Amino acid sequence: MNSKVRMLIFVLCVTGVCVFWREYMSPYSLPKQKPCACDKCLSEEDPWFTQRFDKSVEPFLSANYSVSEEAFNWWKLLQAERRNFSTYRKTVNGLFQIFPPAPDVVKSKPDRCRTCAVVGNSGNLRRSHYGLLIDYHDIIIRMNSAHTKGFEADVGSRTTHRIMYPESAVDLDNTTHLVLVPFKIQDLEWATKALTTGFSGRSYAPVKSKIKANKDLVMVVNPAFMRYVHDMWLAKKGRYPSTGFMAVVLALHICDEVSVFGYGADSDGNWSHYWEKLKYKNLKTGIHPGSHEYGIIEELAKQGKVRFYKGW
Repeated sequence: MNSKVRMLIFVLCVTGVCVFWREYMSPYSLPKQKPCACDKCLSEEDPWFTQRFDKSVEPFLSANYSVSEEAFNWWKLLQAERRNFSTYRKTVNGLFQIFPPAPDVVKSKPDRCRTCAVVGNSGNLRRSHYGLLIDYHDIIIRMNSAHTKGFEADVGSRTTHRIMYPESAVDLDNTTHLVLVPFKIQDLEWATKALTTGFSGRSYAPVKSKIKANKDLVMVVNPAFMRYVHDMWLAKKGRYPSTGFMAVVLALHICDEVSVFGYGADSDGNWSHYWEKLKYKNLKTGIHPGSHEYGIIEELAKQGKVRFYKGW
């Protein structure tokens, strides 16, 4: 075999290897690995969602995270906080002398599908028979004093995360996360004292001096996250987001698949509770942009980012 033939064979072999690599071995030809094991992951992008969703915003406070003074100045106006940024930082530092330095959040993985049920308190949960479906989820988020006993068929019986503030606090079992939404520095002080020596301060409504909860499962919502929900998701409508709407956006940050239950006003435009008869029928949705929040949840469902179960 002469040198020209050998050279031609060499060139053909090299060309063949290059074509094979480009077509079958190149990273651009490999299927993109999904960030979760769900049929569809929340982190999969689309324009409407990415305009609002900012993965870089920390949902919870931690020992290694510092809220900016700008975010603090926005937050302090929510309930007319008069104390300064220095007092806030000192109080936050005290939190992590009592509670874990990092929030207990299960991280996203390609072989895991983290499912969330966000259960609101709307009266439309009555006779819904969603209980078994709600309990099927990995993470079940409830708000404030939401009842389960006697309503299991409609709302389920399990709770993994209870979102509350001092004025709405209830005792928890040893397996439920206390997720504190603080609106003022006193709320942070309440968290440390209510689980230790007892709280003796006063607020606009009665506050429990002590509460039963697992200190190792306490999580504190980041004031900067509250601002992000108000600015990016609600376009600054209303004074600040409702606890229920913040729970929905929070779920978008810590879960791969989100189902929403028990949201929406009654026929008179009031936020009523499924476990009680409404006493004050002129409150509507208070200082919160209730209809706008509901519209955003409907749009999330339309975009395939949440499953929205509307009850009756």
